[in-house]
Parts: sequence; C-alpha cells; structure tokens
Amino acid sequence: MKIKDSLYLKFIDYGLELASSIPRHFSKFSKKIYNNQQHVVLLVLKQKLKVTYRDLIEWIKINEPVRLMLGLSRVPHHTTLVKFAKRIKPKLLNLLLPFRKAKHVAVDATGFELEEKSYYYRTIWNSNRRQKTRRFMKLSIAVDTDKQRILTYKIRKSRAHDTRDFELLLRDIKADYVLADKGYASRKNRTFVYTIINAIPQIPFKKCSSKSGYYQRKAAKDFNEKIYHQRSKIETIFGVIKKKYGSILRARNITTQKIELITKLIAYNIDRKSILTTLLIRGFQQSRFSTYASSKIY
Repeated sequence: MKIKDSLYLKFIDYGLELASSIPRHFSKFSKKIYNNQQHVVLLVLKQKLKVTYRDLIEWIKINEPVRLMLGLSRVPHHTTLVKFAKRIKPKLLNLLLPFRKAKHVAVDATGFELEEKSYYYRTIWNSNRRQKTRRFMKLSIAVDTDKQRILTYKIRKSRAHDTRDFELLLRDIKADYVLADKGYASRKNRTFVYTIINAIPQIPFKKCSSKSGYYQRKAAKDFNEKIYHQRSKIETIFGVIKKKYGSILRARNITTQKIELITKLIAYNIDRKSILTTLLIRGFQQSRFSTYASSKIY
C-alpha cells in the first residue's frame, strides 16, 4: 500500500482543508514556529488516536509522513498544545463544522462523563450521599441523517431540558424535514419549524398533547412514520462518537472540556467525510468496470 493512501494522511489533509478558515496566528508578534491550523489538526488527531498529549507528540516523532503533511519543521512540545487548547475559543472551532443544509435533520441530546471514577465507587462503595458524584457534560446536536454528519451543536454543563436548545440548533439550518423524539414535542417547536425553518416537523405527539390550533393540526396531518424513523441514525452517531473517540472528557476545566468535546465532533465529521469519499470512489470504479465488461460482452 502506498503511503499517500493512508487513512491518517487523508484525515490530516481534510483537517487542514477545514482549518484553513481559521486565522494562522492570533498575534502579529507570534514566533510563527507553528500556526493555529497545525495546532487545531493536532487536537483533532489526538481525539482520533484516543491518546494523551504526551503520547500524541511521541507518535508524531516517529511518523515522518505525518510531519511532512502537517508542515512541521520541528515537533512541538506537548505543553504547547495544552496551552493552545486553553487559549482558543470554542466558537472559533465552529468554522470546522461548515455544513448547514440537509434534507432530513434530526435533533437529540446525550451526556459525556467528566471523570474516570468507576460506577462501583460512585454508587455502591461510597455510600455517603454527599460524596456521590453525577457530573456530566450535556451535548445537543443537529445531524444530517442522509449523510450522517454533524451540522450544529450546543454544549451545557448544567442540567437543562432538551427543548431549551431546539431553536439554537436549527436557527441557521436549511432543511426539508426536522426529526425529533417526544422530548421535543411542543406547540412552540412545531410552529418554529414551520414558520422559521420552512420545514415539516416530524415530532410525534404525546398522549396528553392537544392537537388544537392550525400548526398542531397541520403537524399531525404531515407526520410520516417512515420519515420519522430516520431519527434513529442520530443514536448511531452518538454511539460511534463515544466508542471511537471516548465517552469521558479528561480535561479539568469547563473551557478545555468544551474544546475536547468539540474536537471529537470534528474528528467524527472528518472520518465520515473520508468514508463517503471512499464509497464514492468505489462506486465510480465499479460502474466503470461494469461498463467495460458489458462492452466486451457485446
């Protein structure tokens, strides 16, 4: 296999393409040994490899093709990445999630643990209720169910109802259908989808929900069970992120925890991009082969 066909090099190449929208340096007085785009890709690569900062740097030291792809004249110290993760603003990383348009958009939320204490320690062995811990970071996302990629996100440290982030996730998205479970079932959310997004809400009604009102009756009439079941793909995305990049945030403070979680989302989208590209190339090669074979037969 050729080195250029490596999935890691393709991952880095697409990561650098996305990171090109970020300013190369925060200050004109920077030493300019490294740039922000290299730092961001290294943070995302750290999530893909599921390693610590030290292990990432050691891995880069023995991978010359990776250094060449990143354009590193010398390998940075691991504390350089730690300081960059503390300095960069989470909103700046929104530029690395550029997709805002899809036919079917699903919305849901999940939690990420903030510590590595075992379940036994937290619930059974430690019987004193004051010492029990249930800390987590709540992540809400909107995804394109057809291409299974993340469009927007919202992160909260405190407990909050799912519907609180519904409008924030969909405000800048163009969609034909918006899919969500009964946790998002409300008159306000359905009206928002119809009037602001200009889409059709696929949100099932609760047993106690009233169907009075123009948009409530319209939503009940437009509800399609087959389209709604596309929503299950967002659960698949949550499962992939947690299994592939980890369900525990190792950072200590809330800012770096958000950076860690956002880079997990970016790593997922980059991996998804490489998968779609590979499938597209294979489909093109198969179509060429079938056309060539049919021409030989006739």
